Amino acid sequence: AEVQAARQQVSSLNAQVREIEGTIEAIKEQPEDMALHRQMGSILIEVEDREKLLADLEKTLEQMKEAVESVAEREKELISTYEQLKQSLEG
Repeated sequence: AEVQAARQQVSSLNAQVREIEGTIEAIKEQPEDMALHRQMGSILIEVEDREKLLADLEKTLEQMKEAVESVAEREKELISTYEQLKQSLEG
């Protein structure tokens, strides 16, 4: 069950990483003379500082990638522990 939960977390985090990467690309492709908006709760707010927004998204992206690595490592540890327990019970 723990291995399955870790796998689901990795999958969910990877989806979030792809979403942030797509958002960053969309912002970079958006012409400078066109307004850019960011959702805050249930409203959209015009972004005045694109560079700050990109920096925030890049920071979030790095944090998400670190979280993916951490959860993936935990998944490997769980699988290893499971295999050791299985061998111990069989032998």
